[in-house]
Amino acid sequence: MILARRLTAMLLCFLISPLYAISAPQSGGQSAGEITALIPAATRNDQPTKVNDGLQWNDLLQTKHSGRLRAGLTDGSILSLGTDSQLRVVQHDGASQQTSLEMNFGKVRSKVTKITQPGGKFEMKTPNAVIGVIGTDFITLVQPNRTTVICVDGQVSVTPSSGTQAASNTGQSNGNTIQLTAGQMVVITPRIPAGGFHALETPPALQQSSMLATDLGDNTPFSPGRSGGHGLRNGFIVSALGAGLIAGLALGAAANTKCTTGGGTTSPGGGTTPTKGTCQ
Repeated sequence: MILARRLTAMLLCFLISPLYAISAPQSGGQSAGEITALIPAATRNDQPTKVNDGLQWNDLLQTKHSGRLRAGLTDGSILSLGTDSQLRVVQHDGASQQTSLEMNFGKVRSKVTKITQPGGKFEMKTPNAVIGVIGTDFITLVQPNRTTVICVDGQVSVTPSSGTQAASNTGQSNGNTIQLTAGQMVVITPRIPAGGFHALETPPALQQSSMLATDLGDNTPFSPGRSGGHGLRNGFIVSALGAGLIAGLALGAAANTKCTTGGGTTSPGGGTTPTKGTCQ
């Protein structure tokens, strides 16, 4: 009798399991990639994350003021989040090259593998724009009511969510979509410019600062298994050097003009270097 009950229970479990698989949400459990580098503090679905943690569809990635994060998608694309940023991986199918992302705020650099599959797409949505690429390197900066897209390499299409007619820009505008090439940028705001939105040349300083803001400081595309401690140190060192270079040169030039005739030159740190006479 007991054996019969056990066999009946096993049979019911066998029959029910396919029904459960069919009824389960299709977005859950589907791999999109993994965390490949990290500077704490960063979270996945509001929980602390670490290097080599897997990514699944609909995962929410977020960095705090001291955090940065890099994710590698299964098709080889790379997403690098700067500080104070939030990105949702809505969908990513590496085989069919179907990718949908949502950037709510912050900054992210996307190095996208070239799309070769028929019907493939890589699309990122912000609160006021939709960004589409075929295979390129671009940076997205999202602030309240403002989306800035910088094309580092390749081509990027940007469509204002409001459907605003984009300005004609020497053939680079198609309907309400702005086409960007390497070295160009566009800023989408609720207030439409008189001539509409159009591509602009990216100031080198803005592109450089945006690249530094999304860099983890390890100079490698992936860093599986690394704790991120050196990345934090190097990332801040790189940013500090970049931000302080101009100020340092200016202060150094001013400091070097202070000297004592025939005695020595006073350095910024308080030391004295002997000189033969006046300063330059």
